[in-house]
Order: sequence, then C-alpha cells, then structure tokens
Amino acid sequence: MADILSVATREFADKGLAGARIDVIAKAMSTSKRMIYYYFGSKEGLYLAVLEEAYRRMRAIESNLHLDDLPPEDALRRLIGFTVDYQLANPDFIRLVMTENIHRAEYLRRSKAIQQLNVPAIDGLKRVLQRGLDAGLFRGGIDPVDLHRSISALSVFNVANRYTFSLIFQRDLDTPAAIIARRDSIIEMIVRFVRK
Repeated sequence: MADILSVATREFADKGLAGARIDVIAKAMSTSKRMIYYYFGSKEGLYLAVLEEAYRRMRAIESNLHLDDLPPEDALRRLIGFTVDYQLANPDFIRLVMTENIHRAEYLRRSKAIQQLNVPAIDGLKRVLQRGLDAGLFRGGIDPVDLHRSISALSVFNVANRYTFSLIFQRDLDTPAAIIARRDSIIEMIVRFVRK
C-alpha cells in the first residue's frame, strides 16, 4: 500500500489530479488498475489517500522534534527550521498542496482525518508559545494557527516560487549558501515577531 502511495504521490505531484493516470501508476507498480480501484475506489480516492499520507508523514516527523524538551525560543527555532527544511526537501508535498488549492480543497474536504492529523502541530506550537509567554520571552496575543500559517507561507514560497523568483531576480537560490541564508532569515523573522 505504501508503495502505491509513493508512486501515486509522484504522479499527482508531477501532473496534478487531471493529468495523473492510474494506468501509469499501475504499470510502475506491476499491478492492475482494477487492484488500485479495489483499494481506493477511484482516482479521486487515491488522490485523497495521497494527500492524507503527505500530511500524516510530515506531522509524524514533526512530532519527533521533542519541542517540549527545549527552551521556548530554541523550540520555536527548531520548528521553523524543520518546516523550511522539510518543504525544501519535499517539493512533491508543495505541488500536491498547490494542486488541492487549485481545486479549492474540494477533495481534502472529504477527508475524515485531515483536521485530526493537523491538531498536534497547532497544539505543539501553542505549548511553545505559552511556555515563552510564561517565561516572559514571548509577547501575548499570538494566534498559533496564524503563526503556523506564517511559518508555512515563508517555507512554501521557497519551493513554490523558486524558479520564477530566481529567473526574475537573476539569483541562484539553490546554492548551499543561499539556502542556509534564507533558512536563517526565515527563522529570525518569525522569532523576532514572537519575542516580547
């Protein structure tokens, strides 16, 4: 099952929902289209399973960051750095999310699991913020969902717009130095926003 999701992830990320082909996925897996339909019901069912697995994988790794074991600012820095690194290392995740946004979350809306998959991310960030507030390090009134959105926005842009931004401004954004500088900049922006 995991292999089918892996192959399907690449197909949907590369071609979107409309362009992806079940026969291509079946051929890559040396299985039949009928077997894929048996497990997932339809192309859309497979696409939804791919989306859920993409979020599940990210959240599982994120849950192992041990943020509660770190001082609040260090925990925030680790979370931001992880998010930047994960998005950069997993462009298929970004393309999947972009595709689903083109569909205005039509398929993800059908998921019975998506909200629960993302609750731990917000709860963890909420704990970091509260610990920082209690220690007098962070300012109050920060909505953890809004902060999560800002971290995601900065991280996603690096992947979603890297080619156009690089071309327009004639900068090689893929050099190790450029990647590290941008990562550090994003971390610093968010930390300064949160600090008291």
